[in-house]
Amino acid sequence: MGIVRVLLVDDDALVRAGLRLILSSAEDIEVVGETDDGAGAVTAVRQHRPDVVLMDIRMPRMDGITATAALRALDPPPQVIVLTTFQADEHVVAALRAGASGFLVKDTPPGDILAAIRLVAAGDAIISPSVTRTLLSHFAPSDAFERRHAAAKRLEGLSDREREVATAVGAGASNVEIASMLFMSEATVKAHVSRVLSKLNLSNRVQIAILVHDGGQASPQA
Repeated sequence: MGIVRVLLVDDDALVRAGLRLILSSAEDIEVVGETDDGAGAVTAVRQHRPDVVLMDIRMPRMDGITATAALRALDPPPQVIVLTTFQADEHVVAALRAGASGFLVKDTPPGDILAAIRLVAAGDAIISPSVTRTLLSHFAPSDAFERRHAAAKRLEGLSDREREVATAVGAGASNVEIASMLFMSEATVKAHVSRVLSKLNLSNRVQIAILVHDGGQASPQA
């Protein structure tokens, strides 16, 4: 792909300046704008049309979770990577539920930040389903019963084969591993994953894993 357009959303001007400096070192990444608040993120995305948004989770007026959900509702939506000072907490889980492609701690090495931006711009998630399931198990939602019922209802809309593939994705299996487990070609697995994402209106494999986990259909072996 060509130049990856990035928007910075963080209430700390020093953090934004540091990120801009890191990103300016890459020839294939361009910072097209920045804003200091989640509320300004939607306006900034409409104005600058970024491919990827680096989004702080904790901001005073509108937090990054609410802003992520608003951005993912746009057409077309940008990919979102949330930034946090902690390795993982309930805010990270909430951001993943809202549609973020993954998260980075703010002291992540510059090379890893650049690699993450390139990955999500290409349509990949930067956090594996198995890691997501571990996060979810540590931070169970207060509305777990309602969430399980709603998730199970959505999963009923899949064919048996699609549900098998979704469950395998939720267990953290790669396309190659799923192909081996379910005796199908990797191309067929990719097609099934695409259909699952489309049918369930999800943005990435991480969200498949969340839905499978919520629906109580995750493989106990994973």
